[in-house]
Order: sequence, then C-alpha cells, then structure tokens
Amino acid sequence: MPAGSNKKRERQYEHIKDGLKKRGRSEDKAEEIAARTVNKERARSGEAKQKSKSSTNDMSSSRRGGLRSHQGSQGRTKDQLYNEAKQKKIKGRSKMSKAELEKAVGR
Repeated sequence: MPAGSNKKRERQYEHIKDGLKKRGRSEDKAEEIAARTVNKERARSGEAKQKSKSSTNDMSSSRRGGLRSHQGSQGRTKDQLYNEAKQKKIKGRSKMSKAELEKAVGR
C-alpha cells in the first residue's frame, strides 16, 4: 500500500488481493491489480496527491469491473462460447448463433 493510506484503503486492498488469489491469480498480479484499484479509488475521492483525468472521470472501479466481466446481462461473448464448444467437441458449432452456443454449452 502507498504511504499515507488509511485503514479503510488497507482493508480494501487486502480484500481485493484475497479475492483475486482465490480466483487463481498469482500473488504478484493480485497485488498489482489491488494496488491499482485502490489508488484509483483514492484519486477519485481526493485522497491521493496525484490523479489522472481518467481516474476522476471514469466510472468507479467496482461498477466498471461488474459491467466488463462478461458475466452481466449479456453473458459471455460469442467467441468465448465458441471456444468452450470447441473444447467440448460440439458438432456444428461454427454455424451456431450466440443463443444456440449458449444452449449447447449450458449457461
């Protein structure tokens, strides 16, 4: 954690890092992502000495992650579904629509 961080940001950092490690990220990558996320939140709330325009104008990290995770309302992309169908050796996958691929691989 950066110097001058408060207890809330330290807890947030640990929570993000632990969650990423549980999902299979390496220790180094989990630390990097957690630090970037917390630093962005610090910039958005005015706690950081330096801040970029994208840090203050973009949507919050928690909202952005949820929308861009491909698990939201639209689900996985067609390419992701196609690759999963390929791994499961589903025949006719190249001619399937996204909806058909979803049904074939199971949601």
